[in-house]
Amino acid sequence: MSTGEVVGIGLGCLIVGFALGRWIFQKIVAGREADAETRAGEIVARAEERAETIRREAEVRARDEQVTRREALEKEQEAARAEVRNLERRLSKKEDALERREGEATKRDKQLSQQEKRLADRQVTLTERAKGLDEREEEIDQKLLEVAELSREEAEAQVLSRLEEELAVERDKLIRASVEQAKEDSEARSCEIVLTAIQRGGTAHMSEATVSTVDVPNDEMKGRIIGREGRNIRAFEQATGVDVIVDDTPGVIVVSAFDGVRREIARRTMVQLIKDGRVHPSRIEEVVSKIKKDMDQYLKETGKKACAEAGIHGVHGKLIDLLGRLRFRTSYGQNVLDHLVETAHLGGAMAAELKLDVKLAKRACFLHDIGKAIDHEVEGGHPAVGADVARRCGEKKIVVNAIASHHDDVEMESVYAVITQVCDALSAGRPGARRETFDRYIERLRRLEDVASAFPGVEQAFAIQAGREVRVLVNNSKVSDKLAMKIARDIAMEIEKELTYPGEVRVTLVRETRVVEYAR
Repeated sequence: MSTGEVVGIGLGCLIVGFALGRWIFQKIVAGREADAETRAGEIVARAEERAETIRREAEVRARDEQVTRREALEKEQEAARAEVRNLERRLSKKEDALERREGEATKRDKQLSQQEKRLADRQVTLTERAKGLDEREEEIDQKLLEVAELSREEAEAQVLSRLEEELAVERDKLIRASVEQAKEDSEARSCEIVLTAIQRGGTAHMSEATVSTVDVPNDEMKGRIIGREGRNIRAFEQATGVDVIVDDTPGVIVVSAFDGVRREIARRTMVQLIKDGRVHPSRIEEVVSKIKKDMDQYLKETGKKACAEAGIHGVHGKLIDLLGRLRFRTSYGQNVLDHLVETAHLGGAMAAELKLDVKLAKRACFLHDIGKAIDHEVEGGHPAVGADVARRCGEKKIVVNAIASHHDDVEMESVYAVITQVCDALSAGRPGARRETFDRYIERLRRLEDVASAFPGVEQAFAIQAGREVRVLVNNSKVSDKLAMKIARDIAMEIEKELTYPGEVRVTLVRETRVVEYAR
């Protein structure tokens, strides 16, 4: 075999081997591609299953986090309510000790301040915790976005809707609790202010009388007082400006005058004359002159004492004299000077609570009825007369306006005028402050019942609780629920317009259906 043949055979074998190898390689590649596609499908399926698992776990964690946060907030609220209840119990126990009221009130104020501070600190803590929860929730929302393939707008809408519902419920609970707490605290605090002022004032009833009685030891002394043909008694009446009544009543002489100071001077003069036993015109004039000087000094000292008791300083001498005269002036059985002192304490307590000028409020309240000392001597009502005197004595414009406007005769120009009017009503309207005569009391009750009975549909009206409440019974067939509310309001407005009274009158309208059957 030649070399060429060998070479040809070798090349043929090489070509055949190359073709065979290429065919085998293609078979191997095709098998690997099929295996790769199979593994890729399995990987994709496992990835989708893993993604679904992650999404579910994320939702579970989000719900757990939400429940945990709600439970934490509920625990905080329950703890706060428990603390508030404990505080209320402590306050109710402390109110029983009236003799230690001022010290206990200061202690309660400190406790309230500490409680407010603790609540403020807790609010800050809750705010920070809520901020952290918000951040955590944002992270959870981001993961949910990635896993669930939601748009950000859709996710935000769902989260905001859920949060708004939860916060609305929590907000309503907190608002109701805050309103109830504020109502209870305000009622307790207002009662405490009024009771403290009443305790400081310590006013009592006085008879609203225009006469004074003087004891006479025997009929002989009564004859001396009358004098020959009534000479001594005429001299006495001329010197004192009062009326003297000498009747058959044994051992008593009556001195009558509307001016309380003048009546007191006459009474003291009569007592002095009876004590001396010398009764004649010159002696009467001498004793009256001395008693008047003593009375002027007494009025001045009484006015200064009232100023000191109310904590008012720098009062003009003229106003001090007028304040002393009010010791002998009463209104519905309430002594006017004691009323002013009590009103000043009320005004100071209210001003302190409202963070206002306590001294200015007390001064306006203390001087608001100063005109009653001379309103019978000059023309005009006591608010206008008192305001004019206070202005001439150098009082501030705010005080003058409070005096002039406390009965709404002029427009109020400051909050101190409002405080003066409110404290005047509180002092006059509190239980035990004033006393009416029996006739006036019956007339006021009758007028209340007449005003209420005049409205159509009203069957009966009863004034109860000493005229503090009117109970009205209406015809059920003629008066509907809406009309009943209107009638009650109209009755209240008519009472305000027609009657004068301290405090307030409650109108209670009753509309009911009664069905009676008998079983025989």
